[in-house]
Amino acid sequence: MPELPEVETVRRTLEAAVRGKRIASVRVHRADVVRGSDALLVGERIDRVVRKGKQLAMVSDGGQKKNTACRCACVHLGMSGSLRVVHRSDSDAPRDPHVHVVWELPDGTQVRFRDPRRFGGVWGLADEAELLDTRWNKLGPDALVITPGQLHAGLSRTKRALKAALLDQHLVAGLGNIYVDELLFATRLHPLKPACGITKPESQRLIRAMRRILNRATQAGGSTLRDYVDATGRSGGFQMQHKAYGRGGEPCRGCGEPLDTMVVAGRTTTACNHCQLGSIVSRER
Repeated sequence: MPELPEVETVRRTLEAAVRGKRIASVRVHRADVVRGSDALLVGERIDRVVRKGKQLAMVSDGGQKKNTACRCACVHLGMSGSLRVVHRSDSDAPRDPHVHVVWELPDGTQVRFRDPRRFGGVWGLADEAELLDTRWNKLGPDALVITPGQLHAGLSRTKRALKAALLDQHLVAGLGNIYVDELLFATRLHPLKPACGITKPESQRLIRAMRRILNRATQAGGSTLRDYVDATGRSGGFQMQHKAYGRGGEPCRGCGEPLDTMVVAGRTTTACNHCQLGSIVSRER
């Protein structure tokens, strides 16, 4: 599933292609992937593309059309979704059956929402206020802006394993399996440590590492493990820098011992039982 760095990379590359452009038409090939208004910005000029957690949205400037039914389109990429900008010279190729929504600009450029597994979706909303009130109000603070105090308060309220808590989008928005493994390895905190046992200094360490890792991953264009690409079709490169995720059985880059694989919150998880296991013991906060 695309996580914060991948979605932020898509946001940046998509905004570069559509900002200031008008949506001439939209085609919905699968009605069940669209919720709310199916007008989806038709006739609107895109002012910006915004993101919170793993979701992004194209927002119009409103223009003179105050009665337009949809001035905001929110996209969740789900497990396998993508948004691709396809230029006119390439837009006449046979339609991919997994492309469910196509926005077209006046010059023939298309923005295609593709989602083979259909865990994602598109929401047509009246405006950005409705986005904030009905979609993003359910999310916790974005992983790049959450404070140590907010994180510590959220973790202290649950007895779940630390990894399970960090995957909860209501607590912190944007983290997934890849970056939680990387974050916990970087902070030497074990995935099975009770979240309520995290100290305030550990919360500060988590925030520092979270921002560092997510920013580095975004600079690298995200992690491409299977088919993730940004809006221009470019693959990410941060997978070459993974120190934990997907490296079960390989030597730990800290101590040289084989990394252990376990299942936490239903997710395959990689950790070092030498470097990280000691943190499982709860300490005074």
